[in-house]
Amino acid sequence: LAYPIQNKNSGFYHLIQFESNTEVINSLEVEFRRDERIMRFLTVKLDIHAQEWAEKRKKRNLSKVKK
Repeated sequence: LAYPIQNKNSGFYHLIQFESNTEVINSLEVEFRRDERIMRFLTVKLDIHAQEWAEKRKKRNLSKVKK
């Protein structure tokens, strides 16, 4: 970590990309807040440009794997 959070100097970072409706995301955020093992979390919604970029990146990565 760049600075201590809750007196902890190290941690794990995870990036999870998924599609879901608002109800599922809201319930996930409630569970994240309740779980004392999770120090911080950030949920973002991709705008149309970021979604297009992610699709292009995904296709490019898949084509590399197939070769």
